[in-house]
Amino acid sequence: MYSLERPVQGQSSCPKDRLGRKRRTVVSSLTEDEELTEILKSYSSNKVTTTKYSFLSFIPKNLFEQLHRFANIYFIFLAALNFVPVVNAFQPEISIIPILLVLAVTAVKDLWEDYRKHKSDKFINGLVCEIYSRKRQMYVDQRWQDVHVGDFVRLSCNEIIPADMLLLYSSDPHGVCYIETANLDGETNLKQRQVVRDLPRQVCENFHSRIECENPNNDLSRFRGFIKARVGLHNNNLLLRSCTIRNTETVIGIVVYAGHETKAMKNNNGPRYKRSKLERRLNVDVLWSVVLLVIMCLTAAIGHGLWLRNLKDTSFLIPDTTSPALSGFYLFWTMIIVLQVLIPISLYVSIEIVKLCQIFFIQNDVDFYNEYMDSRIQCRALNITEDLGQIQYVFSDKTGTLTENKMVFRRCTIAGVEYPHEENARRLEVYKEDEAMGCSHTLKSRASAKSLSCKSLSCNRSSVSLHTLTGHSEGEESPSPTLPQHSAFSSPMEKDIVPDPFLVQKLNCLSSPLFLLRDASMELTYIVDFFMALAICNTVVVSSPNQPRHVRFGLPRFSTLSPPHTTESPRSFTRRLFSRGKAASFTPSPSPTPTKLGTEPDGEPNLEDKMLHLNPGAWSVLENSNGGEGPPSEPGADELIYEAESPDEAALVHAARAYRCTLQGRSLERLLVELPGMGSLAVRLLHILPFDSTRKRMSVVVRHPLTNQVVVYTKGADSVIMDLAESPKGAEQSDGRQGHIREQTQKHLDNYAREGLRTLCIAKKVLEEEEYDIWLKRHAFAETSIENREELLLESAQRLETNLTLLGATGIVDRLQEEVPETIEALQRAGVKVWVLTGDKQETAINIACACKLLRTTDQLLTANCDSKEACKALLLELRTEVERGEAAEGTSGFTLVVDGHTLDFALQEDLKGDFLELSRRCRAVVCCRSTPLQKSHVVQLVRDQLRVMTLAIGDGANDVSMIQVADVGIGISGQEGMQAVMSSDFAISRFKHLRKLLLVHGHWCYTRLANMILYFFYKNVMYVNLLFWYQFFCGFSGSVMTNSWVLIFFNLLFTSAPPLLYGILDKDVSADTLIKLPELYKSGQNSKAYLPSTFWLTMLDALYQSLVCFFIPYFAYAGSDADMLSFGSPINASALLIILLHQVIESRTLTWLHVLVLVGSALFYFSFTLVFSVVCVTCSPPTNPLGVDKLQMSQPLFYGVCALTTVLALLPRYTHQQ
Repeated sequence: MYSLERPVQGQSSCPKDRLGRKRRTVVSSLTEDEELTEILKSYSSNKVTTTKYSFLSFIPKNLFEQLHRFANIYFIFLAALNFVPVVNAFQPEISIIPILLVLAVTAVKDLWEDYRKHKSDKFINGLVCEIYSRKRQMYVDQRWQDVHVGDFVRLSCNEIIPADMLLLYSSDPHGVCYIETANLDGETNLKQRQVVRDLPRQVCENFHSRIECENPNNDLSRFRGFIKARVGLHNNNLLLRSCTIRNTETVIGIVVYAGHETKAMKNNNGPRYKRSKLERRLNVDVLWSVVLLVIMCLTAAIGHGLWLRNLKDTSFLIPDTTSPALSGFYLFWTMIIVLQVLIPISLYVSIEIVKLCQIFFIQNDVDFYNEYMDSRIQCRALNITEDLGQIQYVFSDKTGTLTENKMVFRRCTIAGVEYPHEENARRLEVYKEDEAMGCSHTLKSRASAKSLSCKSLSCNRSSVSLHTLTGHSEGEESPSPTLPQHSAFSSPMEKDIVPDPFLVQKLNCLSSPLFLLRDASMELTYIVDFFMALAICNTVVVSSPNQPRHVRFGLPRFSTLSPPHTTESPRSFTRRLFSRGKAASFTPSPSPTPTKLGTEPDGEPNLEDKMLHLNPGAWSVLENSNGGEGPPSEPGADELIYEAESPDEAALVHAARAYRCTLQGRSLERLLVELPGMGSLAVRLLHILPFDSTRKRMSVVVRHPLTNQVVVYTKGADSVIMDLAESPKGAEQSDGRQGHIREQTQKHLDNYAREGLRTLCIAKKVLEEEEYDIWLKRHAFAETSIENREELLLESAQRLETNLTLLGATGIVDRLQEEVPETIEALQRAGVKVWVLTGDKQETAINIACACKLLRTTDQLLTANCDSKEACKALLLELRTEVERGEAAEGTSGFTLVVDGHTLDFALQEDLKGDFLELSRRCRAVVCCRSTPLQKSHVVQLVRDQLRVMTLAIGDGANDVSMIQVADVGIGISGQEGMQAVMSSDFAISRFKHLRKLLLVHGHWCYTRLANMILYFFYKNVMYVNLLFWYQFFCGFSGSVMTNSWVLIFFNLLFTSAPPLLYGILDKDVSADTLIKLPELYKSGQNSKAYLPSTFWLTMLDALYQSLVCFFIPYFAYAGSDADMLSFGSPINASALLIILLHQVIESRTLTWLHVLVLVGSALFYFSFTLVFSVVCVTCSPPTNPLGVDKLQMSQPLFYGVCALTTVLALLPRYTHQQ
């Protein structure tokens, strides 16, 4: 039996489902087999629930979750302890108020968040799709939540896929279906899926085969299984939940995973939660507060025992046989209850509220809004906002992060001849995109405009934007046929390429009547092959504006192995095609039809009709664009729209089109390519070997339209292609042409890299028929394999891509984003070290580093390129010595280290990483080029763990996900490469420049506000608790307090709770403009100056001093009077309140009317409460009676004099220090 599971290192067996099965069995839900029906019922339904709670489980489950916090358990324990008569300090009912209030506030917040998820779930589960009904023998509308595994689902154009389905039928004659995965990964380009191979075009309801597939998992790029006679199932047969059907009138599939077992839901991890550095510091100080509490309680317990032992006259005490030691033990717990407010019970709730408000302000900052993309910043991690103000190292990707990721063809070299494209260079220097585009199309309109109305189809339902991974859903406006159609990577800047006149002149030879009468020059052959490769070696989807989107044709990942064979010559087909219109040319006059170059085998009479049936839209475009007779075309009808999977692909296709080597259309088996002087040619597509990060290249295998030979066209990274491009047999001996081409191309590549261009090499290989047949048999085995299919396909591609003939190379410019140099310069002035981790060539990386001011002209450049571990160790030591000498010398501004990927492999090894880290730590900046995604994450982890610094990683693509997740703060850029980086990030921005304000302004504010608020909480709690502690020295350490229990409980919980919240939300120690102008102010957060251990203990000493003043001034003022305990406590409470509120006024850097309102309101609330309480309450605080106490005190001048003197003396040191 074949295994469907990929072996995982360290596991001895395959993963199992909840019933213990190693793989999943799926059959039609129409089956009569009871055993199979029971199996289907055991699978998850399609109802999705992302909420935590139900109506019945909310209270117990939420309470259980809140009890995971130690502070909550602590206060519940104290509330319960107060019910024990021997140790209770005041009314038991009062003691439970604080913890109940905290639990209630947290529960309400959790309930509100869960209700929002419930609304989203209800909307998604209520969406409608068509399910085949056994009873009615037809497709009927059903809600998504009623879909089950084994159901047949029929979908139409623009409908969203409700569950993971195996594609059984497509209205496309080739069994092709196009999907848009924007709701899943943010990518708006189309992806192709195929009906299961060898499946007859039958009514799907008659499908009774048994499907065996792997158990549910979260791997979006992998699916394995088989049906009936071992027909393999793979990822291109699977339609994933939340994707949208495009280009296809009707598809039918059978559900294999539903609901929470779908791959989309398996990847739904919700918001990210991390522990911030400040929170870790807070936990340490809470422990110190516990230690302080225990010391105070032990002191009181020991004092009480000694007081009882030394007491001579006990006539006023109730007779008690309890020993002094036991009484001291009881008093210890009584004091724990009395002094419980030393631990700030409301601090954790206050921190959550402040962070939510900080996130609100960040998300609504208009400076983070991108008008062109209609996007703003996303805060996906809810509890690390203050970490933004403590970043010490920034690790950045280059492409799409520092640059636009708008790849524009700049120049090229063909057959060793460089074509500089100077006019194209001048165009790029002065180019400014039409402002109307940027302001008239938002992100939403661009996305929806891509899906123009399928008016020729019966699309009953419009597309809905279903953000499965974020839990939000919103309706999408019906597409308007009047909107322009946009596609990814197709802005005017990318499309409007100015050809090089020298190259145009050479290509014009193809249009010359004499060209076909003489042998083509070798150089011209290279040029034609070069542009042919640019046009067809891709996975671009082609359409035209007047063409409904559903009739576009795209490339499969791996084409059908044996397409219908025809014996007609491509030349014969070209001649017949040219009878439909005129040939394309660079000259204004029409070009003659190419003459026949050789003998023709007999052709298939209906081949033209077959191609017309496959792609009528493409042929109509051809007629209109080539002057063929037909209905008049609308303006812009000859414009082709390319949708590419990457900006590099789009740039090369647009470049080929600029030279009239145009990709006009494609079907599953054919490509329609226009060449200058030859018109439109049908190129038979045999195979596509897609790009992967291992090979770093892609290839297409075609039957050449002119020579009928099997040709492999390959494009890829220059470091790979140059090694694979070996001279053909006899070439070196004849004229050494290929060696000369390689030598010249390498020089041009080096020049391109120095200019900061991205380079790709283009090569080809002509296969003999016997050689192709041998490779085809092995490749067929790899494609039909169930086990190790990916590995076998990789080996097959590598076997073919050898001994390539180098055609040339391209240089593509990727412009820096706006304000990148200013942002990096500001970060460096702020003390942040910036590292760039990129996969580009070393020369390109250095050039970009110079352009963005990461590498300054005064910096000394250090490069590390090694071939062995020993050489790497020696070089690191040598460079370290050089840096130390430079640091000792005067006038050296700094060092920048550049490391290539091969050297980085050695440097990250255990015995060399210390040397590498010490060297890089001394450098002002580091550039790691040719680095892999895994190396990026290892570099970030090494710096974070070994140097113990706060790290931030920022990137825009899937290759940046690993380093984003490893860093303390991960930033994703919502750019041209989908949403993988955004989904893995803590914060998502649209431009690199936004990092400047996010860190320097909001990061600084968030950190200082939260740090100051936490210190203020500790201060006010310790200050007030000390008042109760000092009183114990005058009451025999009995646990008595000089205030009623209601004021004691509410003092920190209500009377002084609102001002700190306002302090943490709105306080601005420095204005935004000043923080931007003086980035050096950010260093205070890096060094944690606002919240150091010394700062904490100084705050504790200040609280101790203020408590001494607040207690002993009233003590001496009322000494010798007849004031009772509550009368003595009244001015102490009032003074404490005024001191605490005015202390915040002194500490605040921002005072607005809102601050005044809250501060005055808190004071009025306290005095109103105590007055009313003293007037109406008779038995509210037994055994004491507060009736009339505060009313009497507030009517005496001594009360106000004591309060004023106490407040001034207590705050004088703090005020003097601030001045």
